[in-house]
Amino acid sequence: MLTIAGTLLILAVGGAVLARTLDVGAVVAAAVTADPALLLAALTVYLASWPVRGRRYGDLLAPMGHRCRTAFLTATVFASQTANLIVPARAGDGVRAYLLNDRREVPYPTGVASLAVERAFDLVALGVLGGAALAVLLLDGRTVAPSGSERAVAAAAGTALAAALFSAAVVAVARSDRRFGAALRDRFDGPRLSRVVDAAVRFGAAVRIVAADAGALVRVSLASGVVWGADVVTAVLILAALVGGFGGSVAPATLLVVGTLAVSAGNLAKVLPLSQGGIGLYEAAFTGIVVAATPIPAVTALAAAALDHALKNAVTLAGGGLVAAAFDLSVTGAPDDSEREPDAGPTRPAPDR
Repeated sequence: MLTIAGTLLILAVGGAVLARTLDVGAVVAAAVTADPALLLAALTVYLASWPVRGRRYGDLLAPMGHRCRTAFLTATVFASQTANLIVPARAGDGVRAYLLNDRREVPYPTGVASLAVERAFDLVALGVLGGAALAVLLLDGRTVAPSGSERAVAAAAGTALAAALFSAAVVAVARSDRRFGAALRDRFDGPRLSRVVDAAVRFGAAVRIVAADAGALVRVSLASGVVWGADVVTAVLILAALVGGFGGSVAPATLLVVGTLAVSAGNLAKVLPLSQGGIGLYEAAFTGIVVAATPIPAVTALAAAALDHALKNAVTLAGGGLVAAAFDLSVTGAPDDSEREPDAGPTRPAPDR
């Protein structure tokens, strides 16, 4: 309760500061002028990305011996993402692990491991998209050093680099023949630590299975590119809706490249706990990059970032609400046979790490 109260307090103070330091009226006025057809297109693209999220998560779970339908997995992603909008520090991810365990008997260590691998793929995909966009802008001789948002951009660059190095190390270890499970059990053999060690070993083994499966790596990598590509296209359509469409003063190719870098940097920046829930980091990176690389005014860029967040959060909340309602209607204390979908085939045991 204290954490939630603190988060609400920070949001209230941050909102008050924002209202006093920004021309909120100008931002709202810019948002009102948005092209509704492009906003509808942005909504359609973002909605279409959700089944891809569910299928990607299925490709992560399958190598671990658990196969679930895309519709159910999409629902679990909606539920966890909705919880993340309410609970600080992405603690809402625990909702997905709970649903997997409660409805499909997926062990908690497997659920947690799959979530960790998913997050790693997200960071790498954002780093690749942002790096490619940055390279295009630099080759074109454009300025990409936004004034006033150095902190957010530095956070984004550091997160992308750390994610790339960590992912490379994980894949290298996964493909090696080294086993760490026995050594960990020998080193921490106390009764109090045995459960923690066993959970850590199962967690590492689950990560190892996915990283060692070349087919799963390719499928999940491609799906991650589609998921974040759709996220970028959504933001670009919203930005275009505010600047007079794709025939305005900014070329469509420029909007796409700059929007890709802005969305990637914004999402990478808010990963680090430099502000509560990443408040202000996404907006700072997005607005700064758009203003530095295009003639778009800061007010318009900020309005685009605000609309982008609003649309995506509204879809997430609506989807999560529908999922919660559906699960509540079918739950009678414990899932019955009609609710529980058994895994396709026997569960393959995870090798010792």
